[in-house]
Amino acid sequence: MSENKDIKIIKSAEEYYTQKNVYIYKGNVLDKDSFSGEFADLIVTSPPYNVGIEYNSNDDELTYDQYLDFSKRWMKNCYDWSRPQARFLLNIPLDKNKGGHKSVGADLTRIAQDVGWKYHSTIVWNEGNISRRTAWGSWMKASAPHVIAPVELIVVLYKEQWKKTKGSGVSDITKEEFIEYTNGLWTFPGESKKRIGHPAPFPKELPYRAIKLFSFVGDTVFDPFMGSGTTLVVAAQTNRVAIGLEIDKNYCKLAKDRVLREVGQLL
Repeated sequence: MSENKDIKIIKSAEEYYTQKNVYIYKGNVLDKDSFSGEFADLIVTSPPYNVGIEYNSNDDELTYDQYLDFSKRWMKNCYDWSRPQARFLLNIPLDKNKGGHKSVGADLTRIAQDVGWKYHSTIVWNEGNISRRTAWGSWMKASAPHVIAPVELIVVLYKEQWKKTKGSGVSDITKEEFIEYTNGLWTFPGESKKRIGHPAPFPKELPYRAIKLFSFVGDTVFDPFMGSGTTLVVAAQTNRVAIGLEIDKNYCKLAKDRVLREVGQLL
């Protein structure tokens, strides 16, 4: 695994597919023994939102306290699997109104810091999906209106040191990309569930911007909720080492097939 020979797969995680610098592992992010040692330079992920999405192998209808505990456990494991200068880009909702209004973004950002991650900034992702909203609360009345922001958050965190001094030192971002991506309001559409074949995919544009802005060529990019493999595809296409962890075997196959289809000529 080139410079990632320190990764040791133990206990629950099993090797599902490897080819050149793409590694897919089937396992549970809640199991701290899935990996041994520090290997991630950049984590880009979007965890389950706990809004009742029908995943194959994940309960997306936990109580809110259970969801916060789940979040604390997996974020702590990712912290332990990350190198000292690692960055962590966490794509999460701003808030939640299904089953009661909750400040998800604020709560998960606090939990990330509680387990050791340091806060750097927050990017607001404008998906432009305001036309899809149906819950208004008290229609045209002040009694109980619902305020819904059609945005998501990408929280930027890091482990021990923000300035990167390790790795290749090679950045492949263009001047135009750097100017655009350092603006904390990112505007691009979401991804089609039907086209990808996964109930909650994010678009390639999200990991592309994250990888270009926050990692060097050759860095190890990790997605602990790999899903359809979007992060892995983009990491491979941008000459990074791509590592994905996924609990569901069907999604492992989906990610593998997508890697072969979209990155095969580079492997």
